[in-house]
Amino acid sequence: QVYKGLDIITNKVSPQEQRLCRHHMISFVDPLVSNYTVVDFRDKAVPLISYIFARDKIPIVVGGTNYYIESLLWKVLINTKEKPSSAPRPDGDRKVELEQLDSAELHRRLSQVDPEMAAKLHPHDKRKVARSLQVFEETGIPHSEILHQQQEEEGGGPLGGPLKYPHSCILWLHADQAALDARLEKRVDDMVAAGLLEELRDFHRRYNQEKVAENRWVSSQILSAPASGGSPGDGCDPCLWFSRQDYQHGIFQSIGFKEFHEYLISEGNCSPETRALLLEKGIQALKQVTKRYARRQNKWVRNRFLKRPGPNVPPVYGLEVSDLQRWEEDVLKPALEIVESFIQGREPPAEPLRLEQDEKENKRSHRVCELCDRLIIGDREWAAHTRSKSHLHHLKKRRKLEASGGTVGDSGDAETSDEDGSLPLP
Repeated sequence: QVYKGLDIITNKVSPQEQRLCRHHMISFVDPLVSNYTVVDFRDKAVPLISYIFARDKIPIVVGGTNYYIESLLWKVLINTKEKPSSAPRPDGDRKVELEQLDSAELHRRLSQVDPEMAAKLHPHDKRKVARSLQVFEETGIPHSEILHQQQEEEGGGPLGGPLKYPHSCILWLHADQAALDARLEKRVDDMVAAGLLEELRDFHRRYNQEKVAENRWVSSQILSAPASGGSPGDGCDPCLWFSRQDYQHGIFQSIGFKEFHEYLISEGNCSPETRALLLEKGIQALKQVTKRYARRQNKWVRNRFLKRPGPNVPPVYGLEVSDLQRWEEDVLKPALEIVESFIQGREPPAEPLRLEQDEKENKRSHRVCELCDRLIIGDREWAAHTRSKSHLHHLKKRRKLEASGGTVGDSGDAETSDEDGSLPLP
């Protein structure tokens, strides 16, 4: 929601709601900026929180993207370069450059300068490996050493340094999975009805025009045959720049861009029937990825907040939102009581949520599944992998081969979707 415009695809809070309470950090970044980061977000949000406190008000952080919330709660981020706090990073971000390298080469480089961090990160997790390398290159200190320093500060813990705001609490709105899925599907239908496709198409056009104006065409696009009948490189084809976007940085990471890629670049290039099929495919994909993201958000809360008991983890209070008819009783009333108790310095009437933690669980264990030729990091991830469709498919195939007296070879016809998210070895 930090990006200007694109109100529908980012599910921006409505103008009516914004008039009820002053909102910050909304619509101030040009969506064509590709290098706005969580550090930029934190550097702008922290002074705003101080400003709100100075006016004797209570700041309420709403999310969303839990990683960004963590950046405000704990000392967890690392500044590798001095820069104005309100400005996005300059072009030529070293992390982006590093991400262009091969995964195996990236991990090899990290192993040489920071073996501890290399052991924690999956070799195929390019973004995290590149970030750790960037930290070392720009500070001269291994990433793992900086993290240890943060955790060892007074009040620090597994999540990082001490809490920036000790008297914080978290209100977690959660719903029954079936109710949540139905609500998310309806939200996508409402977004389409509100003009989602027109918004994407307009941004698509502006993105292309900006690239043409910057005269940054590359040879592969100059040689492309324009779909609209113009000359190569004259800006007539509205799909060229959009079709090469990698969806890894800036606004393009947002849910909704990648899902409608095929539909948007098909304009003028296929029949109305094919266009209709591509549109429906995009809508269904958006519904699926939205529901998947909601599950990841809930998992994040459980793993990062509920399974990490300690003095530097704020209490988490669960609020049930499955039945919207009971909003007053189940959400609004208990939330007001909890917040009022915190403001007055007394114990809230509600008990914070707690989950039992498996003290024996090793989050950094390394196992190789020879059957699937995959490296799995973490006990829980290993358990999930052994239950995944892909692993069970390979296991079933091997048992059939053994029963028939055959040998286990390359299973080229195996399923490629892994529910556990593991990755093949390099």
